[in-house]
Amino acid sequence: MTEGNPQADDPYRWLEDVTGDTALAWVRDRNAETVTELTERPRFETLRAEIREILDADDRIPYVRRRGDHLYNFWRDAEHPRGLWRRTTLDEYRAAQPRWEPLIDVDALAEAEGENWVWQGATVLRPGFRRCLVELSRGGADATVVREFDLEKREFVDEGFSLPEAKSSVAWIDENRIYVGTDFGPGSLTSSGYPRLVKEWRRGTPLSEANLVFEGKPDDVAVRAVHDPTEGWERDLVRRGIDFYRSEIYLRTPAGLVKIDVPDDADVSTHKQWLLVRIRSPWTVAGRQHPSGSLLAAELESYLAGDRQLTVLFTPDPHTSLDYYAWTRNNLILGTLSDVKTRLRVLTPSEGRSRDWRDEPLPGVPEVGTVALVDTEPDHSDEFLLDITGFTEPSTLVRGEIGGELEPLKQAPAFFDDTGITVDQYFATSADGTRVPYFVTGHHDGDTSASSRAPQPTLLTGYGGFEVSLTPSYSGIIGRGWLARGGTYVVANLRGGGEYGPEWHTQATKANRHKVYEDFAAVAGDLVARGITTPRQLGIQGGSNGGLLMGVMLTRYPELFGAIVSQVPLLDMRRYHQLLAGASWMAEYGDPDDPEEWAFLGKYSPYHNLRAPDTDRAVHNGHGNPYPPSLFVTSTRDDRVHPAHARKMVARMREYGLDVRYHENIEGGHGAAADNAQLAFKWALVFEFLLERLD
Repeated sequence: MTEGNPQADDPYRWLEDVTGDTALAWVRDRNAETVTELTERPRFETLRAEIREILDADDRIPYVRRRGDHLYNFWRDAEHPRGLWRRTTLDEYRAAQPRWEPLIDVDALAEAEGENWVWQGATVLRPGFRRCLVELSRGGADATVVREFDLEKREFVDEGFSLPEAKSSVAWIDENRIYVGTDFGPGSLTSSGYPRLVKEWRRGTPLSEANLVFEGKPDDVAVRAVHDPTEGWERDLVRRGIDFYRSEIYLRTPAGLVKIDVPDDADVSTHKQWLLVRIRSPWTVAGRQHPSGSLLAAELESYLAGDRQLTVLFTPDPHTSLDYYAWTRNNLILGTLSDVKTRLRVLTPSEGRSRDWRDEPLPGVPEVGTVALVDTEPDHSDEFLLDITGFTEPSTLVRGEIGGELEPLKQAPAFFDDTGITVDQYFATSADGTRVPYFVTGHHDGDTSASSRAPQPTLLTGYGGFEVSLTPSYSGIIGRGWLARGGTYVVANLRGGGEYGPEWHTQATKANRHKVYEDFAAVAGDLVARGITTPRQLGIQGGSNGGLLMGVMLTRYPELFGAIVSQVPLLDMRRYHQLLAGASWMAEYGDPDDPEEWAFLGKYSPYHNLRAPDTDRAVHNGHGNPYPPSLFVTSTRDDRVHPAHARKMVARMREYGLDVRYHENIEGGHGAAADNAQLAFKWALVFEFLLERLD
């Protein structure tokens, strides 16, 4: 189907009608088939109960964000399946059993209002921290309703700021004004379905009277505005998202908008007097070339006046990239990846000499795999919170202040026995000679060398897109559902991700997308060559862009795998840009309406490369057909990746008589689950399918 007219009729277009009666009847029939097959075995209920126990465990870490004097947490458990938003103080949080002040009980709210509310977050007003803008979605969709909440009275504000369901963006200016981007009516959204207009809305006035601040173009991804209330450095910024990676940044001044002259694919942020620029492409400025992935600093006012002398804060090398950075009040924390392992540094600008910065390691942080920055408090202190974890190391939440000792605050429980389990990092060689790292977590039976292990059922996952890095982390779900049952777990760090900086990503976009799939196939082959597993015992799983990866593996490399799980996937690359938020991803994949770009998209689009079984086709995976057994999981309420991708793929596979099953949660959004019960059910389906097929 990659040749000829790409606009050829699609017999399953009717499945794009998300909530149409005929489409949902098809969904319910497929769900019933899958549920009957996978849930009636005794192991399924054991899996579901074990996973639910992890999700609802009372001794999980209640992760927090500081807002003023309080630490805020959103918590789900058996008593609060939809969740409880609450807060406490640092002194209380240090206790084994903190006393929490409840703010919003989502379960009680949903019951009182007869709505299927799912928590999507809250934006707290700075400074003062008296009010917040709460976002709730129906069934877990990206589209939300917005309501103003009084944190002192612990109630929603009558006649406060509120927005109906839409893919909105909101940000406080002060207690009586907010920036708002939403569905204002025809022409107010981009082709991706996000706000094209951003307005300033004053309390007590109708939304229709909000003042226009900026108007993007119809084919932009989105526009938004934010206010920085840092005392003495108050400023307003407008961001026009041209595509997923390119944007224009404007400073809003009384005289109008002033564009900050930086490369449009750079990440830009400000703090106090500082302008930070992380570049995705090489940039020559003031006679000096800076490689992609560098982080540069300047004083904003001087930069706007024309001074282009930049201070280099970070330069990548072949093994090290910049993963994240965040300000405390007086310092900048850098998180770097060295062959996909976190290292932390602290940078401090020198008083009186703007181009001199002190650069030191952050002391006391163990080298266990991943150190995630949970939160900083840039308004008033140099406090930071870190989450330290690895594949076999349950998370430890620590608090620190720059220059002081690290203080362990909370320790996550161990959800599985890691006795005899080791973690190893290997490198596979892709088709073009690139070394691709991957981590193997599994049992060593007394010998730590992977080559000594008998081949085991193995679950391999990857993502390979949007500059997203997959780093070592502890998962009780993977541990109990897979490792504790003797399986081996593998995470591949493919090009398209961000593990080695922007260039690692851009090597595999658009016409070079095939490199992602060649990398994943190389890892699969390397696992077999090392004796870690066999093709018949190798299962793969991925979601969203990773679900597309699974679809390509199914159609391009079926002989390498014993079973495939594709979750909330993209699969129809001919129409992805016309379905929900798909247009926003054309900078990653390409434009199917451009014949030159459809030429490479069509070569791997899973929906268009599926073939009916051919008796002349060699069968290498031992299943008696050219494709391994597959499970597709998605959600009706996913308003980011359209459920029709999975629906249509499964319909075509059923037409061809292939071994496929399907489950679509009627709610759940892009995560395919709206609460812990649904999440436990989804993972139990996945593990039951894989264990049955690979064991």
